[in-house]
Amino acid sequence: MRQRLDDLVEFWRFLLQRFLADRAINSAAALTYTTLFAVVPMMTVTFAMLSAIPAFQDTGEQIQNFIFRNFVPSSGETVQQYLRDFTAQARQLTWVGVALLAVTAFFMLVTIEKTFNAIWRVRQPRRGISSFLLYWAILSLGPLLLGAGFAVTTYVASLSLLSGPDALIGAKTLLAFAPLLFSTAAFTLIYSAVPNARVPLRHALLGGAFVALLVEVAKALFGLFVSLFPGYQLIYGAFATVPLFLLWVYLSWLIVLFGAELVCNLSSSRTWRRRALPRLLVLLGVLRVFHDSQQGGLAVRHADVQREGWLLPEDEWEEIVDFLEREQLVCRASGGGWVLCRDLEHYSLHRLLGQSPWPLPRPAQLPERLDEVWYPALRNALEMLHEEQAALFGGSLAQWLRARE
Repeated sequence: MRQRLDDLVEFWRFLLQRFLADRAINSAAALTYTTLFAVVPMMTVTFAMLSAIPAFQDTGEQIQNFIFRNFVPSSGETVQQYLRDFTAQARQLTWVGVALLAVTAFFMLVTIEKTFNAIWRVRQPRRGISSFLLYWAILSLGPLLLGAGFAVTTYVASLSLLSGPDALIGAKTLLAFAPLLFSTAAFTLIYSAVPNARVPLRHALLGGAFVALLVEVAKALFGLFVSLFPGYQLIYGAFATVPLFLLWVYLSWLIVLFGAELVCNLSSSRTWRRRALPRLLVLLGVLRVFHDSQQGGLAVRHADVQREGWLLPEDEWEEIVDFLEREQLVCRASGGGWVLCRDLEHYSLHRLLGQSPWPLPRPAQLPERLDEVWYPALRNALEMLHEEQAALFGGSLAQWLRARE
């Protein structure tokens, strides 16, 4: 139990370090700035899509009220009125104006996808028709599905079994959790569909539920902060609602990006300690798997490397395979996977170390034990190399400079 608790604490510490290393704080600020310009176009496009179907004529306004009532602190009521007025004016635009608004919303989706791809270490973002179809589905089918789901939910909530005088016991409590369920479903869809990577549905669901709960806690704390520290009201007066709303959007993006880090690293939650190993050891471990598979005429996939004990994340696997492919050591097999395309008997470890973009590990960075037959000899060689380097370059810098003179 103690070991599991220590592992859990270390994992969350590692997650926070990864969150800071990915510059998520700056990304949240950039997304807040983008949201400020794209929120009205997004609402306008949503209302335009819903108004195209007579059954959804009034659904857009109900969805907006539902979102501001359940997912935005009470300070956003004035902003909601501003946005309602802006959207009403935007509806009077021509189709050319609406198309420009759609382009603005399109660029917001591009920014969100780039941020998520950076977190997932995606090297090849969506391009061409696949990217266009994803954004088109979000801008066109998204509002229609949201309107249909909201209409069905409203109908179910109006049934006498749930809201009437003879309502079932616990039905009202279940309805009270509807915003949390909507939020979980939305975040799950975002984490599973936006990044151009394979995201397990259970990981997206866990991350969506975590972020939904965190948003509810943040909303309560934010409302408490506004009520206990009315400094914004004294400084900005009637304009105080706008900076408070922007602060809430910024906090929301911080939470969403932290949830993305969680979903991205859930696959390595039990084996994240492997990531602390020097990359050279991981590279040699992967090459050993390739060498053993070559003896049996088998291709190597990421899952094969994981089964051999090297449970490295997807982004590290792709980085190592890219290096091996550049060195013409591996190539993609016709049936999928990778195979060795060079005889390792004629490729020295010295050459591999010279071409490797990763530095040689110091003896202090090497683990005491590693379940690989080549590790003891490699460890001894690295220790001897370190001692030789210390002996050759052990003199002071001043002595070396005088010797050069």
